[in-house]
Amino acid sequence: MELRTTLNDTEMTIALSGELNTLTSPKLAAEIAAHIERINSLIMDFKECDYVSSAGIRVLLSTFKTLKKKQGNMQLINIGENFKEVLDATGLDAVFGLI
Repeated sequence: MELRTTLNDTEMTIALSGELNTLTSPKLAAEIAAHIERINSLIMDFKECDYVSSAGIRVLLSTFKTLKKKQGNMQLINIGENFKEVLDATGLDAVFGLI
């Protein structure tokens, strides 16, 4: 998995490519942790992400909760159909801001 991170004041965008799985989710968690204190808005772009495992979803949930505690927000954009089905089935589509 590769990450392309863009920081703009208190907003961060992360574009993922490849698979977000058990092996790669720590990389995403570390990237977010490095900036979480100074951001209020996180946009996660899944346009080039082929797969998201439960480990990846855990990182997303943890990040969402952290941002929510500090009155921040998180959006998931360009979600693939398979990932969207998982989010719909688990009710997480209502938790995350999906675009």
